[in-house]
Amino acid sequence: MIYMEEMCFNIGEAAGYIYRLLENGESNLANLKNHLKDNGFDSQVVFMAIGWLAREDKICISRSRNSWSLKLK
Repeated sequence: MIYMEEMCFNIGEAAGYIYRLLENGESNLANLKNHLKDNGFDSQVVFMAIGWLAREDKICISRSRNSWSLKLK
């Protein structure tokens, strides 16, 4: 189960990183994924981290045409 603990830690780290990025204002999903990829997080972890923040009611997610936008509540 060490892997599961490591994965939860990694998702939490990515969620914190996303939260800090969104403190600077709204961002689209592509930009967030690129920022996190540059810092060692893969797309799957990014999506799990976004889900974590959404579940905790920390972010608003909206869609316009071909783009998803995220911002803090």
